[in-house]
Amino acid sequence: IEAAFRAGATAIVPAVENGYAMGEDLSLLAQFRARGARYMTLTHNGHNALADSARPMAALGDGETRHGGLSGLGREAIAEMNRLGLMVDVSHAARSTMMQAVRLSRSPVLATHSCARALCDHPRNLDDEQLDALRDCDGVVHVTAVDAFLRPRAVRQARAVGVADFVDHIDHIVRRIGVRHVGISSDFDGGGMIAGWRDAAESPALTAELLRRGYDAAQIAAIWGGNFLRVLRAAEAVAQIGAGAGTGAGTGAGTGHEAGTEYGPGTVAGTGA
Repeated sequence: IEAAFRAGATAIVPAVENGYAMGEDLSLLAQFRARGARYMTLTHNGHNALADSARPMAALGDGETRHGGLSGLGREAIAEMNRLGLMVDVSHAARSTMMQAVRLSRSPVLATHSCARALCDHPRNLDDEQLDALRDCDGVVHVTAVDAFLRPRAVRQARAVGVADFVDHIDHIVRRIGVRHVGISSDFDGGGMIAGWRDAAESPALTAELLRRGYDAAQIAAIWGGNFLRVLRAAEAVAQIGAGAGTGAGTGAGTGHEAGTEYGPGTVAGTGA
């Protein structure tokens, strides 16, 4: 990624959005990784075999909960993702799923496209306690350009949601857990689009707003991608440590932040950053 940036080229990081894609076959995670995937979102809309979703699908027979968070298979999947160096993405996950995943994972966790629930009470957003949990595992939440996640319906009906609203969420997260733990997501392919940032060509508007609010160049670089790369490096470091120790698929469940091991926040997560 960094080499592509230096060369002025575009780098793409493949990912799997929804653990439903692996069904109940943990071996598929290694296949995803071999094909270039670097993270997997545990759920999408609707519960799956791994975990509960923030948005159950009644049309698919979902109740409010199916597993009470992670299933046994979901716990095994996180252990295997840690072994492989696949980052764990908790966007779309139920609150219970997210909090359990953060405690269980041996590497920092991502929320790739979520906003702050304190500013917009939507089930896809993260409340302050969830933000604290991401900070404690040295993870990152990427604010996303979905207007329904940025402002309540009454505001959206009165005016267009724009770049200032987006950066308000960044500000809240920075005040709560620090600039080290926030990033940016467009979700353009999933309905994301706000006034002033309707496509990639308008991305400089976000940088301009961050500068206007007093963020410096190093902070903006971290928000635009440095924090994501830190978590990617941490996931790779955890995988290398596991390989050196001879760990196999499924090992490590219940041994991460939950138990305060060497893989806890601020240790491996800082490797190579």
